[in-house]
Amino acid sequence: MSQSINKNEWPLWEVFIRSKAGLDHKHAGSLHAVDAKMAIENARDVYTRRMEGVSIWVVESINIIASDPEEAEALYEPAADKVYRHPTFYNLPDEVKYM
Repeated sequence: MSQSINKNEWPLWEVFIRSKAGLDHKHAGSLHAVDAKMAIENARDVYTRRMEGVSIWVVESINIIASDPEEAEALYEPAADKVYRHPTFYNLPDEVKYM
């Protein structure tokens, strides 16, 4: 799928924030910026106003490729016969909090 870009409009960036208590980055939202540096600075100002983040990722939206939800069954079907990949297959000790 191709995205048309208006030359008078700044590129759209997707923002991912890792919170102080989090182990992974979560999608926080989108914003327009001229370049990655500006996107990081704007993301800091917009999405971490209360110092809730420790890391910011920005990705230009045009670079994100997504699977088609209508093709999900065919895409994920080969994994159905690999039960050993499911986390429920393994017993974890109680001391392991995040896995």
